[in-house]
Amino acid sequence: MSITAQAPVATPRTTDPMRRRAFAAGALYVITFVSIPTLVLYNPVRDNADFILGAGSDTGVLWGALSEVVVALAGIGTAVVLYPVARRQSETSAMGFVTSRVVEGSLILVGVVSLLSIVTLRHDVAGTAGADPASLVTTGHSLMAGYDGAFLVSQSLMPAFNALCLGTVLYRSGLVPRILPVLGLIGAPLLVANDLAIFFGLYDRAAPVTVIAALPIATWEFSLGVYLLVKGFRPAAVAALPPRR
Repeated sequence: MSITAQAPVATPRTTDPMRRRAFAAGALYVITFVSIPTLVLYNPVRDNADFILGAGSDTGVLWGALSEVVVALAGIGTAVVLYPVARRQSETSAMGFVTSRVVEGSLILVGVVSLLSIVTLRHDVAGTAGADPASLVTTGHSLMAGYDGAFLVSQSLMPAFNALCLGTVLYRSGLVPRILPVLGLIGAPLLVANDLAIFFGLYDRAAPVTVIAALPIATWEFSLGVYLLVKGFRPAAVAALPPRR
């Protein structure tokens, strides 16, 4: 009589849905930083007054535009992923976070359209018979000014409102260490004050003080992304959240 040993049946591991949500949100937050190289990639269109007439290369501009499309979609994605969690703490703040992210992403795409319009005019109009170089240069400057205006409202101003809405939720709930939302809540008024100063012409958007004013918000968003990727939400804080409605 032989006894056949049976291998134990492996039970599938179940993943905590809140951990998956935190991981997705963290990954999307980190992805939003891929547009940092645009500070250099857009130099050809900024430094060459005759860029639209064919001066310089447009490869960097195209890569920069693509990265900003990714940022716009990833930014909206963070709001979509975190909304079900945030609304359990405050539905008003959660909706405000989604709205500000959508406005931010939409205006980023408006800026991208301005840059792509410059590249299109450069390829399809500049150098053709009857093209007026002076008018093209003026149009290029106008489109670049439109990009700068969209950037001021989208990637500079809207992150302050994002921080106020999401930071309030995370601070009250304790889902992450409170030092993280504190960075955002402190940085938000600094960023708003900086943008108002630029808006009223007190100094240029490239002034060193702009980098200093944006640093707390940038630190808050990057730190939050890394924390959610590595640690996820605090289990005790998740358990203390009000039940889903």
